Amino acid sequence: MLRCIDVTKDYPAHGGSRRVLDKVSFTLQRGEKLGILGRNGAGKSTLIRLIGGVEQLTSGKIEHTMSVSWPLAFGGAFQGSLSGLDNLKFICRIYGLDYTATRSFVDDFAELGRQIIEPVKTYSSGMRARLAFALSIVIEFDCYLIDEVIMVGDARFHKRCQDELFNKRKERAMIVVSHDMGFIRETCDRVAILDGGHLISYDTLNEAIEAYQAL
Repeated sequence: MLRCIDVTKDYPAHGGSRRVLDKVSFTLQRGEKLGILGRNGAGKSTLIRLIGGVEQLTSGKIEHTMSVSWPLAFGGAFQGSLSGLDNLKFICRIYGLDYTATRSFVDDFAELGRQIIEPVKTYSSGMRARLAFALSIVIEFDCYLIDEVIMVGDARFHKRCQDELFNKRKERAMIVVSHDMGFIRETCDRVAILDGGHLISYDTLNEAIEAYQAL
């Protein structure tokens, strides 16, 4: 189970602070897939980063009894002066992964070729995202945090991403944030809307989508 309790996030702003999330609360059970709809700038990615431990809460609490991924394709934790391969080795040590098997999977999935031995700071944003996505899914988490920005690269890579997540790991819990109603409808069991810093839950997918269309 994962539970957000009054999660609040403020950012410094001219003359004070700006509240992006205001006492957001929800519970996610094992195997459940929650979609969060919201317009650009609504705070969807901020919420994902807070749950994944990438940013600190201003107030509130996040509790979980299942393992939770970092936001998929998030490359902010990479050491830019190290190569992609050195970052991969570090992940293997931290999570106790077999290096040979992990290297083989990442080489095949991220398709970086010889660039994997170059410093990550020389990568394009798409290359960083492909490496981060491959390293995210090579670790078997109970719950995956999915931001729509993971959809990088060409249609073939999109298809591989969706197959890894929604077919091979369909029994896992997921939080999917997007402003694409079709994507949410295809992948989620229930939907909430993030608007004005508040998260509003709905009983059915159709109710949530109709409410979002009315915004």
